[in-house]
Amino acid sequence: MSDVKQRIADIVEQNDVVLFMKGTPLFPQCGFSNRAVSILDHCGVSYESVDVLQDMEIRQGIKSYSDWPTIPQLYVKGEFVGGSDIMMEMFEAGELQTLMNEKGVATAD
Repeated sequence: MSDVKQRIADIVEQNDVVLFMKGTPLFPQCGFSNRAVSILDHCGVSYESVDVLQDMEIRQGIKSYSDWPTIPQLYVKGEFVGGSDIMMEMFEAGELQTLMNEKGVATAD
């Protein structure tokens, strides 16, 4: 496994919920990342974020790691969930909240 793939794997494995995004939750750098942050905030879960704009290796590496071409990308308990469109569909159907509950994801403080 390449160094960047190992770094990504470590981040995904060490955090219950990880959002690879452009920018930060307080200052998203694209509309899709902003929407993803809003969805997670509405779910009320704790999550880690990774700003792909700060690390070009991760920005490119996450796309091959997940075999998904776009950012943001959401991982829950080590499992790839999808991007902001999938997150929105799941959230609107109540499926994202159910997934978080079933996986035992901690709520935000």
